[in-house]
Amino acid sequence: MNREERIRELISKMTIEEKVSQLSYTSAAIPRLGVPEYNWWNECLHGVARAGVATVFPQAIALAAAFDEGLVEEVATAISDEARAKYNEAIKRGNRGQYWGLTFWTPNINIFRDPRWGRGQETYGEDPFLTSRIGLALVRGLQGPDPEHMKAAACAKHFAVHSGPEKLRHTFDAVVSKKDLFETYLPAFKTLVEGGVEAVMGAYNRTLGEPCGGSYYLLRDILRGEWGFKGHVTSDCWAIRDFHEHHKVTNSPEESAALALNAGCDLNCGCTYPQLTVSYKKGLVTEETIDRALTRLLRTRFKLGMFDPPEQDPYSKISGDVINCEKHQKLARRAAEKSIALLRNNKGLLPLDDSAKRITLVGPCAANPHVLFGNYYGISPRFVTILEGLGQKVRDKYAINLEYRHGCLQYEENHPARFSSQAGFFTGADTDLLIAVMGLDGSMEGEEGDTIASDSNGDRDTIELPPWQLKFLRQLKDTGKPVILILTGGSPIAIPEDIADAVIFAWYSGEKGGEVIADIIFGDLNPGGHLPISFPASTSQLPPYENYDMKGRTYRYMAEKPLYPFGFGLSYTGFSFDSLKLSAAAIRAGEKIKATVSLSNTGKRDGEDVIQLYIAKKDRSADDPLCSLRAFRRINVPAGKTVNADFELPSSAFESVNAAGKSVLVPGAYTIYACDAAPAPVSVERGAPKPVEAVVTVK
Repeated sequence: MNREERIRELISKMTIEEKVSQLSYTSAAIPRLGVPEYNWWNECLHGVARAGVATVFPQAIALAAAFDEGLVEEVATAISDEARAKYNEAIKRGNRGQYWGLTFWTPNINIFRDPRWGRGQETYGEDPFLTSRIGLALVRGLQGPDPEHMKAAACAKHFAVHSGPEKLRHTFDAVVSKKDLFETYLPAFKTLVEGGVEAVMGAYNRTLGEPCGGSYYLLRDILRGEWGFKGHVTSDCWAIRDFHEHHKVTNSPEESAALALNAGCDLNCGCTYPQLTVSYKKGLVTEETIDRALTRLLRTRFKLGMFDPPEQDPYSKISGDVINCEKHQKLARRAAEKSIALLRNNKGLLPLDDSAKRITLVGPCAANPHVLFGNYYGISPRFVTILEGLGQKVRDKYAINLEYRHGCLQYEENHPARFSSQAGFFTGADTDLLIAVMGLDGSMEGEEGDTIASDSNGDRDTIELPPWQLKFLRQLKDTGKPVILILTGGSPIAIPEDIADAVIFAWYSGEKGGEVIADIIFGDLNPGGHLPISFPASTSQLPPYENYDMKGRTYRYMAEKPLYPFGFGLSYTGFSFDSLKLSAAAIRAGEKIKATVSLSNTGKRDGEDVIQLYIAKKDRSADDPLCSLRAFRRINVPAGKTVNADFELPSSAFESVNAAGKSVLVPGAYTIYACDAAPAPVSVERGAPKPVEAVVTVK
């Protein structure tokens, strides 16, 4: 029998109670039919999480900062190798519990529309195109090359229009225009569905009045109807219970379970789907609908080889020696190298040479391993903090006096008496320069319930550097000695422009982060990370947090000048965009244009830059984006050399979304920009090379 026949036969032998038992994340064993128990809940946002030792890669937002699809697919392949090794060993030991399965609830492809959102660190930033490409690369690496024999199952979440506030996520209704819905919030989900993602997770909130996990519009009309999704849908955890307890759209658990199942949610992470036996007896759901959901879930398990002998599973021999192996550790390091962003380098302060004999390292994040984790993380046997990385660098290569002081607290202001005594130490007389490591960690921003140092359920009320850290930083600057500021975090941090001579944004950089930062500071690495999200200059630039209208948000709709623009990142060498040549001056529906970009390295050392192509409609309406990223490529350019890169732009790259939510190709003139940051004056002011541009006529 083929797989579908086996599934039908298996279902035909189950009772209603047994069928329902398979629709919860803790799927029960059915010994008489040879069905083992299975726990669907597993996590691997940037490494296998919550299941002991694993390689801890940089956080998702940092992976996006690499602007490198190949790197992300390589990271995801390493993660799925470790996942299979853990699963294989767990099955041998009879462990079928949570966090040991092969169904992973990642990637988070929500749009990071507001930098106050604590879970924005889990995303790939604010741009739908970048999110689509990075998310798809991760899915390819997790699921493997054979869709009929998956290595692991990926899940696109949270569908849809979900990005805070965390404290309201169980109750709020995200009201959006059809234009914003299809232009910003849904493109990445569509791309991943077209790319074969196995699962989709509904969001906690309502969207346009319907709870997302029970939305006929999202799940039936768009996901399965318009897009033809064939995989399974899971609820977020305990989200279906919210239907009657918080959203008040149903009156009982059995009504909530029926609403979700009938809309197309197959799996319940939570406690509500066991009530489907009651729903069935009351006539709220049919056995046919239960069978439909069960078929989808069993299909996923069959694809993962759970009902076949091990010798038929191409991944059954992956063993535990791949877990945190040397190859994966080097990959974690390389991912950090490509993601950490240099944002300021006044008068070429960096990289340091051996002329600085006395360096003082200060700040609460320097020795804090939590600034390497982010959220949803595994356990590495060796996390290298920034203090350790710099100490190792100084020991191995430089005759430098490195001194460390904690300086100020991470989460609150020092006691007044202690603050003055600490500040008095930093007169600047006994040091040549100061390296300050400030910012956030996972206790200050993240998911509701996990952030013990947050007053806003994991979100931030303001995006500025915490005031007690800023106060201390000003005292360091007042010494008159050069200050290198290293910021940690998973979201934009607004700082005064004059607060430091050099600024490095380190993200949550993974287990090798400290080593990489030390290599960047001393020039053994040339930084090459680029921001996947705009850094506003202040909280006052942001629209109301609860408003899901895109007006005023992200580089595509923001009229005000940001602190650092989307796509921005400096290097220790210089680049110039020399030309942008097009294969045609006009394009029609169904056609493609080739764009050739000439990029020169004008400096004295090799470097990597990210070529970014943006398209802007010349006669755009007030609701259209200022410009939109439509292609990118990370490219290495040797010192003094010029490299040409070819891009293919389909006619769909010039489409816009109308008020009805439909993509349309509007005739007229369009400007294509080639640059390495969003094309705004502030980009060049901050040190980005000047863009080159060309005009295309859409007919």
